[in-house]
Amino acid sequence: MANPRSGPRLVITGMGAVTNLATDALGTWAAMREGRSGISRIEGADFDVYKGRWSVEISGQVKNWEPPHIDSREQKRLDRFAVLGIEAAVQAVEMSGIDFAKMDPERCGVVVGSGVGGIKTIEDGEILLRERGPERVSPFTVPRLMANAAAGNISIRYGLQGPASTHATACASSGHAMGDAMHILRRGEADAMIVGGAEAAVGPICVAAFAAMKALSTRNSDPTKASRPFDKDRDGFVLSEGAAMFVLETEEHAKARGATIYAEIVGYANSCDAYHITAPDEQGRGAGRSMKWALRDAGLNSDQIGYINCHGTSTPLGDKAEVQAVLSLFGDQIRKSAGGKVLMSSTKSMHGHGLGASGAIESIACIQALREGVIPPTINLDNPDEGFDVDLVPHHAKERHIKYAMNNTFGFGGHNCTLVFGKYE
Repeated sequence: MANPRSGPRLVITGMGAVTNLATDALGTWAAMREGRSGISRIEGADFDVYKGRWSVEISGQVKNWEPPHIDSREQKRLDRFAVLGIEAAVQAVEMSGIDFAKMDPERCGVVVGSGVGGIKTIEDGEILLRERGPERVSPFTVPRLMANAAAGNISIRYGLQGPASTHATACASSGHAMGDAMHILRRGEADAMIVGGAEAAVGPICVAAFAAMKALSTRNSDPTKASRPFDKDRDGFVLSEGAAMFVLETEEHAKARGATIYAEIVGYANSCDAYHITAPDEQGRGAGRSMKWALRDAGLNSDQIGYINCHGTSTPLGDKAEVQAVLSLFGDQIRKSAGGKVLMSSTKSMHGHGLGASGAIESIACIQALREGVIPPTINLDNPDEGFDVDLVPHHAKERHIKYAMNNTFGFGGHNCTLVFGKYE
């Protein structure tokens, strides 16, 4: 057994989400469990301007949705990423039953991750400036585009005066946010935190830029088949938007108010590849360190992990590096050919890549896998790449009762982040 973790037990008491799979956490999980895809053709007037010139025409947009807790006047002051984040936070608070008005506001806080923040506001502001002049730029531009806008507005909504921050570490952002919130609670600086991630980057500049990097799938004719992690025919990730938020508390605080506890978060670590600004270390050494240190932080050995929700974006280099990392760390415990018991899947095969929100969205899969004894599948995995000697749960979910689940999120800049969740008993 590794060294036991120190500090109070930390528990999840509420979850919220707005994704292309569903507009709540449990609906999102149901779609993951059933192997449903949320990928479709991109819609929007901004894309119609250059119709016929886009090499990428698919994404994971949240369509036909209006935020029930944010009126039209408030929406005008918010970028879409903040709208998604606030709505997910409201859901999490409602699910938890927590009443922040009855708590010491200095003992409550919020940490949110977002890779690009208010990119839509920046796009719209630049167009307005160029076409109509500087005097027409909105005074709401800065408070909308700030990456910390979601965290700030959530704090204001609930009067949270304790620790508050935003992480912007590309696709690892919400994983880092959740780890930061863990540390805050462990140090005794707060009793409860709202934590998660939000992203709304499906806009012309991000689609064009990622397409120019050859990072995105161009399987435009068959959107639901485009995100195919670990498959030989994968050709890039599918950009998506969404948000997921959680109420994270110390066990003592949650029990004192009679809260329902959904899972425990037991470990966190992060590392850097220090290798390349966009490409992963080909051997997955940075990812391996992150997983190894997260296990140490959790006081667990690798044979106690039952499921890994992997980063698994559907890029040729990234998928290969992650498989190399888990094989190096877990060995025969995960090798399919050796009868390994550890399962691994990528829910991005269904909802695409939500950049900075990914870690939070995929944490829902880990929590619910622990609760229900069901491992979500990797859909579209028709022909696994050579050397991927791991049970990647192709096509259909598997029943497996587990005690611990691991969640990996990796980002440009070489950022690696790993969270470990435990079944609450």
